[in-house]
Amino acid sequence: MSHYDDLEIRSADEREAGLAEALARAISNAQTAPALARALRDVEPGAVRTRADLARLPVIRKSELSEAQKKKPPFGGYTTRHPHEFHHVFQSPGPIYEPGRVDADWWRLGRFAFAAGLSSSDILQNCFGYHLTPAGMMFESAARAVGAAVLPAGTGQTELQVRAAADIGTTAYSGTPDYLKVILDKADEMGVVLGFTRALVSGGALFPSLRQGYADRGIATLQCYATADVGLIAYESEAMEGMIVDEGVIVEIVRPGTGDPVPEGEVGEVLVTTLNADYPLIRFATGDLSAIMPGESPCGRTNMRIKGWMGRADQTAKIKGMFVRPEQVAQLVARHPDVSRARVIADRRDEMDVMVVQLETLEQNPALYEATVLDALKLKGRVELVAPGSLPNDGKVIEDRRSYG
Repeated sequence: MSHYDDLEIRSADEREAGLAEALARAISNAQTAPALARALRDVEPGAVRTRADLARLPVIRKSELSEAQKKKPPFGGYTTRHPHEFHHVFQSPGPIYEPGRVDADWWRLGRFAFAAGLSSSDILQNCFGYHLTPAGMMFESAARAVGAAVLPAGTGQTELQVRAAADIGTTAYSGTPDYLKVILDKADEMGVVLGFTRALVSGGALFPSLRQGYADRGIATLQCYATADVGLIAYESEAMEGMIVDEGVIVEIVRPGTGDPVPEGEVGEVLVTTLNADYPLIRFATGDLSAIMPGESPCGRTNMRIKGWMGRADQTAKIKGMFVRPEQVAQLVARHPDVSRARVIADRRDEMDVMVVQLETLEQNPALYEATVLDALKLKGRVELVAPGSLPNDGKVIEDRRSYG
């Protein structure tokens, strides 16, 4: 196989030696960030050289990051640079703030772009958002790393997207898995033939039927697992057997709500330690579920593999590429005294995510709640009014009915 760099094909001994050096360096660097200096003040960097050593360190949860940012905006003391030393400051829903730089493929998605076959002969139609959140810039950086040109398309204005794709001759797509189908359907409606041959997707589940539908159109689709906080975590190669962990992070799978590693193959929460010198998060809890796969990828890359995204350790769900969290549902209920309980249901229809919001109330007009649903959840959804006491008494406020098989 061709490979992005020699890190991808290290032997087991080389990888373990590299891990020991990387961990000690990461801890030493993290101790220069004020918030992490406090959390790791009793840790000797040279004593953290194995995964077992790492597992003894405290877990950082997003809620802690958020609270720290409120006290010391914008980054809560978790960066080793001052805010003005970054090229970008992003705001994700929460709100929570993330830094960014444009040098040296800062989020490391170039490795995924290379594995997906993107090259200097491609023009990438980047349909991730460029407004406030970092996804657009993350994939822009990936394209730059492999020499591809970019149409910074963002989201929406589908008819213009089709026209631009046809006029420019874009050959690759990046965006959420669903939105490519929206573009292709609109092109069919307009009688326009597009030249996409590959798609790089993230930000939502790539369902097998959707991947096959793209394949039937001659579009090879690969997905990656990345977050705004730590960048690339894992990615698919042409082997499409699980996801290969990126070389710039250390991934652990732990029992949800703890920092205790689970046995290989057991589903648990993904913790990520990033080797990013500017934003050195240690044992950062993503809230996502996955499991370690045995062996190595048939493509020849030797790093650990995970099964990919398998849901959330909490009730948070990603719908149409946006997270919906239990606290947002609580805010929705609090704004309507007549609503006793709410339940958000994530489902699929016509290869698209759909959201239904069930509200317990004596009211009869769903339109009374549509604006609040959009404001609280940041997504449009169908509102269903149900009788008080009729929702299941199971503690769930978000129910994900989508199949990930």
